[in-house]
Amino acid sequence: MNTFSSLGLQADPIASFSSWLKEAEAAGVAQYEAFSLATVNANGNPSVRTLLFKGMYRNGFGFFTNYNSPKAEDIRNNTYAALLFFWQVQARQIRISGTVEKLGQAESQAYFATRDRGSQIGAWASAQSEDLASREHLLEQVKRLEAKYANQQIPCPPHWGGFRLEPQTMEFWQGRKDRLHDRFEFTRTDTEWTYRRLAP
Repeated sequence: MNTFSSLGLQADPIASFSSWLKEAEAAGVAQYEAFSLATVNANGNPSVRTLLFKGMYRNGFGFFTNYNSPKAEDIRNNTYAALLFFWQVQARQIRISGTVEKLGQAESQAYFATRDRGSQIGAWASAQSEDLASREHLLEQVKRLEAKYANQQIPCPPHWGGFRLEPQTMEFWQGRKDRLHDRFEFTRTDTEWTYRRLAP
């Protein structure tokens, strides 16, 4: 049996990722689009947090955040980062590493326009990860902004937008009860991908 093809993997790892993502959604995995983002700051200290995948942008994995956040500062200092998708129900994970760059302003604005109004207000109201005097202070900011933008479209904040991670390596992991897991690692050289099987 060809384990590679039986897992729905293809020579193109981006297509394989899309297939696994759709299967996780179809299986009813809660927040199937969630992933962990690992970055390293200027001192070499790692940090990881959970975000939501927002689609492919020019073959790069897209996500959005406050450009003044610690994760964004990490990326400014070190553009190499890693993503991890984990779907426990299916005993699957995908590890992805590569370089990160900002999306264009038009791309960020286009996505911002699709967010619900509460999330749009939140992007303006919250100085992400900075000291907050109280929750009441945050809610006052929200109320002020709701009044400011009443009956009008909310613009995308200049301090908020997207990133794309352009993958250089992608590893597909299928768990097995006997712990003899299946692992396939893809590596990109120029514009081509090669893959190899890894021991569990």
